[in-house]
Amino acid sequence: MLKFYFMAIAITDIKPGVTFEWKGNIFRCVKYDHIKWAQQARIRLKMKNLRTGAIFEDTFNVGERFEPAHISYRKMQYLYHDNELYHLMDQENFNQIALTKDQIGNSSKYLKEGMIVDIAMYGEEALEVNLPATVELTVTDTAPGFKGDTVSGGKPATLETGAVISVPFHVKIGDVLKINTQEDKYLGRA
Repeated sequence: MLKFYFMAIAITDIKPGVTFEWKGNIFRCVKYDHIKWAQQARIRLKMKNLRTGAIFEDTFNVGERFEPAHISYRKMQYLYHDNELYHLMDQENFNQIALTKDQIGNSSKYLKEGMIVDIAMYGEEALEVNLPATVELTVTDTAPGFKGDTVSGGKPATLETGAVISVPFHVKIGDVLKINTQEDKYLGRA
């Protein structure tokens, strides 16, 4: 029988993107700052709790160590949403899981039935949904653009998933748009 021994991660080895366990939760480092307080070095981390989605900061002594959190990613297909849960299917073994609105987070506004997403898994626990960097969605509602109105800068458009983004005036209902999911930004027509 093989045993794996994972060495603790030194606080100085934690950089943005590194996942670790602390106080019974799983965290991902968002920002790392090495600071000096009264002749003593400290590390200030901005961390995201992968279970709750909360982002906060804390300061640590240089000698502190954490247990690594080994996160795997599974490709899953978004199936549907009922009143409470979002249902997804694993692309390898076809098992289905259901995630709450809190687990899906801000990703829900771009989820389209049939879309393939990456689910961050800690063992068998689903932690977060990672959307593709860009998605293509159809405009379902927007105000008509007026010729020559370039001062306003843009108009709101509702997409097929319910998301509302700012688009140029030439965009009309039925257009398929390419959207940056990380910045909630219009990139162009698809």
